[in-house]
Amino acid sequence: MSLQIGSVTVDPPVLSAPMAGFTNLAYREILRLFGGVGLIATEMVSARSFVYKEAHSEDAPSRLWGIRGEARPLAVQIWDNQPETLAYFAEMLARDYQPSVIDLNFGCPAPAIAKNSASGSWLLKTPDKVGDIVGQVVRAAAPIPVTAKIRLGWTHDTINARDVAQAVESAGGAALTVHGRTAQDMYRGTANWDEIARIKPRLRRIPLIGNGDITTSEQAVEYLQRYPVDGVMIGRAGLEKPWLFRQIAELLTGGSMSPEPTPVEQRNLLLRHFDLVCRQVGTDKAVILMRKYAPCYAKGKPGARQFRTAICAVKTETEFRQVVSQWFPTG
Repeated sequence: MSLQIGSVTVDPPVLSAPMAGFTNLAYREILRLFGGVGLIATEMVSARSFVYKEAHSEDAPSRLWGIRGEARPLAVQIWDNQPETLAYFAEMLARDYQPSVIDLNFGCPAPAIAKNSASGSWLLKTPDKVGDIVGQVVRAAAPIPVTAKIRLGWTHDTINARDVAQAVESAGGAALTVHGRTAQDMYRGTANWDEIARIKPRLRRIPLIGNGDITTSEQAVEYLQRYPVDGVMIGRAGLEKPWLFRQIAELLTGGSMSPEPTPVEQRNLLLRHFDLVCRQVGTDKAVILMRKYAPCYAKGKPGARQFRTAICAVKTETEFRQVVSQWFPTG
């Protein structure tokens, strides 16, 4: 079972969502360690930031770090609200980084992106502009396929994902991912997969990928069978259980699902994750970044809240390792 995004085969049809502050190179390496992800995505990268840094002879945005030598397939997600800026950035990405897919963010509801920058999900208000952006980026990035990630709409009263979907496809988009909430919802409530399903009849040639609230391997397989989607995208659950993708792939091929790593293996995985982040940004910054990652490993476990409190107070590598050893079994 697979899906096709332009010339890129996504097998299995299970994608890892781009998540700002989380899906950096270290996390992507953790996902590849387990396997099962048909397409891995970077954090979203600001096109305007790149143009500014280039104009001032500064280094490229840090979120592009490591991409050139990284395994493929790989999607790079970009954002802005100016078609020309996005097209310029996409052309550079295609030429200098050659990702498998370039994804356009029309779904981020964070106020700094949506309201303050009139980007992300703010653009859902104007399907014609979404189409203009997609069209210009498609032409600039060719032959790399261009996809879009959207929400159902800006508010519950303005759900227009079907119109946006048609704009994306008509402009040459190669796939569409839909998160089953509105921007108004942020991450509250429940993702509406029935509303995602209503988009499928509007698409004539490109795959539809559903996103939102998938937390188990069984649920992922069920949604692929129940809803008229060609693939599923998983975000937050993959932070908590990066082995989830492997389990989904096993179920999709009819095999038996491998067990979750033992507590000791999860502790070792967390420490390996820390080492990868250290390699990327240095120890001091890694300690700070791991305050976000480490609590994901403890979610749902006894003492998770206390672990979060303790890990968010660490200031050195020694303190980090001590807290992890205290809260996770050592054998």
